[in-house]
Amino acid sequence: MIKVITILPGLDKGGNREQFDQLNLYPGETVSIVGPTGSGKTALISDIELLAQGDTSTKRRVLINGTLPGDEIRYNPASKPISMITQNTKCFTDLSTEEFLQIHARSRKIEDRRIIMETIDLANKFTGEKINKDTKVTVLSGGQTRSLLIADAILIGAAPVILLDEIENAGIFKQEVIEIIKNTSKIIIFVTHDPVIALLTKKRIIMENGAVIRVLNQNEFETRTAENLLELDKRVGLIREKLRAGHEITSELLHVSFA
Repeated sequence: MIKVITILPGLDKGGNREQFDQLNLYPGETVSIVGPTGSGKTALISDIELLAQGDTSTKRRVLINGTLPGDEIRYNPASKPISMITQNTKCFTDLSTEEFLQIHARSRKIEDRRIIMETIDLANKFTGEKINKDTKVTVLSGGQTRSLLIADAILIGAAPVILLDEIENAGIFKQEVIEIIKNTSKIIIFVTHDPVIALLTKKRIIMENGAVIRVLNQNEFETRTAENLLELDKRVGLIREKLRAGHEITSELLHVSFA
């Protein structure tokens, strides 16, 4: 059981030590990593995914429950407590969605076959392009693939730490993803440029020049702002889905969307 993930400081792009003692992440926390392009967001999330031990370019170290993770946890995919989904994830195996999930369930020694359809049903809450159990994973769109892998990480992988890299660009319903996973006991970390996601997370890590420069906790004003932005984002999402479905945008549709 993971009680805390601890990130120990490394070096910024100039070789200077990061100015924090340690950064602790706890189960049930939603965390966003923000900063301009090139600020080191991907490097930080990669360090967490790799459970870095001073062996990456940043020289950071990552601890589990205050101790160094062993090789079994670091290198064995079946034992690793971390799942990472990026916007560039793609499946190459020529299997149906059902077969793909069955293989993972077997590797996790899960015998209850109901979890397969539960995973597909959950994935379909994240995407407007419905996924069928017989669909080949190689023909899934980018949004469908990410939705399936997020659902898989939550239900079959049961990963206690989930890393999501810029999912706002992945063609999924980010509001639904956030709503479902924020009520779990998992550590959820978003790399994001999206203000909705950044303001909805309980903790925000600010990056600059390859270093963590600040950590902010969500305040009451940000919570209210996030709720307003989320409502606007939902309305924009409705219009987006109408456009994708081939509908014309009319004054009546806009009135319904923004009423």
